[in-house]
Amino acid sequence: MEQCRFGCSDVTLSPLSGQDFNGTMKGLLSEWFSVGLLRLERITWQSPCELLQKISQYEAVHPVRNWTDIKRRVGPYRRCYAFTHAAMPGEPLVVLHVALSEDISNNIQAIVREFATLDTEEDVNKINAAIFYSISSTQAGLQGVELGNYLIKRVVRELQCCFLMLEDNDSRRVLPYFLKLLDSSFTHKLTNEKSEFPHISQFSSLSPIPGFCSWLQGLMSSQRKEGRGAGLLTEQEWREVEAVTGSEGGAMDSLRKLLGSGDWVRSERLVRALEPALMRLCAWYLYGEKRRGYALNPVANFHLQNGATMWRLNWQADTSPRGIGNSCGIMVNYRYFLQETSSNRASYLQNKAIAASDQVLGLVSQFQKNSKL
Repeated sequence: MEQCRFGCSDVTLSPLSGQDFNGTMKGLLSEWFSVGLLRLERITWQSPCELLQKISQYEAVHPVRNWTDIKRRVGPYRRCYAFTHAAMPGEPLVVLHVALSEDISNNIQAIVREFATLDTEEDVNKINAAIFYSISSTQAGLQGVELGNYLIKRVVRELQCCFLMLEDNDSRRVLPYFLKLLDSSFTHKLTNEKSEFPHISQFSSLSPIPGFCSWLQGLMSSQRKEGRGAGLLTEQEWREVEAVTGSEGGAMDSLRKLLGSGDWVRSERLVRALEPALMRLCAWYLYGEKRRGYALNPVANFHLQNGATMWRLNWQADTSPRGIGNSCGIMVNYRYFLQETSSNRASYLQNKAIAASDQVLGLVSQFQKNSKL
């Protein structure tokens, strides 16, 4: 028997296996860091310097380059939110960055490199969409504790009240816009305040696709050994690759090297030739590649578990070296149709069914046709 001290109480524990111990600790941490005990904090340029520095250091998706960069990410047309806990004051547990725009963004350059927003005053009439472009968990010890999904739901409510109050002279009407998105634990906080952004109607992520290039390299290697590599691209696409690389008969090896080094983006002709092939391959990776029946890609699995729709793949959406190296520059929007999130989540978790748009399904169909899978 072993004794562990929790707070002021002595708790006697029986010997546990590693798996049982992990499960027990996960349960305890889930209780200690339950959503009811977390505080939502908006990070602004007026927040403590130490907190801004931590937000910069913890940013795992799109690294912050300097103080001007972090000022932009908490400035006009941007929002940054974090969950904190009373037991860890000043320490963000999970951080969400949001861009406010007229429409759903299709590239990250316009968000993280937009200098015009620094000294601009927000026009709420131009804000129709909220784009979740980065979410980072900061505490390795809390892996497996679902905080990110609660943060997204909480931020949606923060941006536009769960019940949107519309004033019409002396009368007032109530529209239950987002009740289905939010858990019942939030409903007691509803107020009669007007929304900060009354025109917001679109909620979406702009997400990276980590692992796509590694998966693609493995696929090309295995299909080359099996003599089936020609099916990854159409005959016309292979001819374009051969013409640009001058590697007739060895286009597969040349393409693998180009994709591995990222040098292919230097050729506009090759970029145009590879766009349809890489888009349909990426669509299949996100939609068709599974682990235990669920999406193999961890970012896809996260948003699908939240009830989002795999909505749009975006070509050359992240042209940074990291973006090219991870996903050939492709990014994806996971769209939150608020009336559908509950049913989408249930279908995914219970039936492993992925909600996807016509664009995504069309690309998947093209992949299956060309690859003969």
